[in-house]
Amino acid sequence: MGESRTELLAWLNDLLQINYTKVEQCGTGGAYCQIMDSIFGDVPMTRVKMNAKHEYEFIANFKILQNIFRAHKVEKPIPVEKLVKCKMQDNLEFLQWSKRFWDTNYGGQGYDPVGRRRGAPTDTPATIAPLAPSRGSGGNLHAGGARAGGRTPVTGHRAGSAQPNEAVQNLQAQLREMNVHLEGLEKERDFYFAKLRDIEILVQQQLEVLQAEEKDDPVLRDIQKILYSTEDGFEVPEQAVDEEETF
Repeated sequence: MGESRTELLAWLNDLLQINYTKVEQCGTGGAYCQIMDSIFGDVPMTRVKMNAKHEYEFIANFKILQNIFRAHKVEKPIPVEKLVKCKMQDNLEFLQWSKRFWDTNYGGQGYDPVGRRRGAPTDTPATIAPLAPSRGSGGNLHAGGARAGGRTPVTGHRAGSAQPNEAVQNLQAQLREMNVHLEGLEKERDFYFAKLRDIEILVQQQLEVLQAEEKDDPVLRDIQKILYSTEDGFEVPEQAVDEEETF
């Protein structure tokens, strides 16, 4: 028998210094990521959104968790599609497995959960329903149909018209958050690209100096090889290179 919800939540809140009240809150993925961080110590917690509120944010957290599982060869499938729906049973089972894995692999080392996430907020909603707008819309239409018996069609239409507006506003809010998130990712990408470019220039200059002196440096060659290497399925577009050369 696995541990009860109450026992699991008490353990989770104590380990991570959070204040979860429902197992369903684990469906955001943030807590699972930090459980693994307490074991391995190498989860990029600055990228984990502990106060995620939208499904696309949950999925981003689970992608980080999948990368950690892959890096440490943890042979456990993650049912992401089920977990992000924040259903109690699915998350209870995965949290029970996470606790067993933690019991087996945690080395007893000190762990500072707040410091690891750099004080990031963890105020995940106690009631999470990523599909709430759809359910609410369906529920209102059903209720509207039950009440429409003694009313004119015009009145019934007006009664149900508020919900689509609310759904649109929710979607617009999610879109704004996604745009902010995308802007942050682009800034992060540009930041690291600039650093890599500086390293590339420095390595190239040093290799040219050594070449002029008829010397070589295997370490610099290895660094250059890493900078110019590509992953499977990725190639520098030849057309783009040709267009640049014509200017």
